[in-house]
Amino acid sequence: MGEVLMGKVLEVTDRTFAQEVLHSTSPVLVDFWADWCGPCKAIAPIVEDLAREYEGQLTVMKLDVDANPRTVSAYGVQSIPTLLVFKNGKPAERILGAVPKHVIVDTLHRVVA
Repeated sequence: MGEVLMGKVLEVTDRTFAQEVLHSTSPVLVDFWADWCGPCKAIAPIVEDLAREYEGQLTVMKLDVDANPRTVSAYGVQSIPTLLVFKNGKPAERILGAVPKHVIVDTLHRVVA
């Protein structure tokens, strides 16, 4: 398993996605983003806050869409930012666009006990 830094947003790639996300024993929030995406940068601090606030209950990861086309295609991500919440190896929730923090938190409450 990869390096686990509690309260941090971790990078995930096509190569590590199955191990880090699909086989995770806890829910995983994956932020599909790109360096050139303004709205992605706008929600990055929110995603980082959530990694700290949900430490021990949720793993938070980022996937660069330009560098990882297999995973992007596999989950039908067509616009970014897209946040996918995985539980038991399956996508449980999808959030599209740069939404306010409370929208993400409300969604997470449906997945995280």
